[in-house]
Amino acid sequence: MLFKRSFLQELITTASAALLILVGIVIAQRTAYYIDVASDGTITTASIKTLLGFSLLRFMPMILSLTLFLSVLLTLTRLYRDSEMVIWFSSGLSISHWIRPVLTFSIPIALLIGAMSLIVMPWATQKANHFRDQLEAKDDTSAVSPGMFKESKSADRVFFVESFDELGNVVKNVFIQSTQHEKLGVITAEQGSRKTVKNGDQYLVLENGRRYEGGQTSQEFTSTLFEKYAVRIKPNEVDSTPLGTKEQSTVNLIKTMSSHNNAELQWRLAMPLSAMILALMAIPLSFVDPRAGRSVNVIVAVFLYIIYNNLLSIMQAWVAQGKLNPMIGLWPVHIIFLVITLYLFRRRGQHLPLISIPQFLRKVWR
Repeated sequence: MLFKRSFLQELITTASAALLILVGIVIAQRTAYYIDVASDGTITTASIKTLLGFSLLRFMPMILSLTLFLSVLLTLTRLYRDSEMVIWFSSGLSISHWIRPVLTFSIPIALLIGAMSLIVMPWATQKANHFRDQLEAKDDTSAVSPGMFKESKSADRVFFVESFDELGNVVKNVFIQSTQHEKLGVITAEQGSRKTVKNGDQYLVLENGRRYEGGQTSQEFTSTLFEKYAVRIKPNEVDSTPLGTKEQSTVNLIKTMSSHNNAELQWRLAMPLSAMILALMAIPLSFVDPRAGRSVNVIVAVFLYIIYNNLLSIMQAWVAQGKLNPMIGLWPVHIIFLVITLYLFRRRGQHLPLISIPQFLRKVWR
């Protein structure tokens, strides 16, 4: 009992470390992606944190599944390397007796993965896409950053501001280049602010500036001084698109069963089930020679994890395309890896009969 309690504590410690590392990798990758998108002016830098949070929630089921797999694998591998498994086997216990403590640790995490996959992940996907639509619907001046040139989506205007005031309502040293009716216009002003009129139109009101206007191919320009000059801000129109399968709630997927909805539903159910199978597979995969390194079995384990998820993705695509009966769905992949798990247990000395799995489970749970 003491040995199993210390084993669970080590599992929790290893899982915490693995979770932090995987979350850090995802955050670094997605941050680099969103910074690259923000540099193009598609999104604002202020929206990166929000999009990053939604992305983290979307990837959390996969992160937790890999965390569970690696924590069981690395913990048991450490026991092999430190020869603690020799004590375990010398006491007359077999490798199958590790299943109960592993399941005790894995079941709560699998339930959390199921909740994240069935509820949180579609909600986060829907909110992220809705937030992106809101960003696209904003006018061109909303994405202007101090010290950077910003081109409008219609490519007929270029904005530049040197700085904002303390409240962020007034911009300093404004530069606007526009092309209208085959004429090139340049506006410079000391400051500017947004103003909304009664009909809902928005204007950028510039103060104390100068406007230059002339033909694009002509060298003649007109210059006009002004105290106030209003530039109408064109709102961006974004067509509302229907919810995709990844954005729909699990309840809606069940109500409107189609090939795409069935494939998405089976994918969400596959996340916690695959996590449990991989956690059990990690028990026999953790075997390592104490005098050798542990990198080989970790590489094999990660390779099997990648194969498992890729096969699930392929089967999901076949169900969505109607090439595979939804009744069959993703179950063949789970069955194949479950059989591989049982074979690995047998190879490690358990010699369990494949046709008497319930008897084996009853024996394990004693």
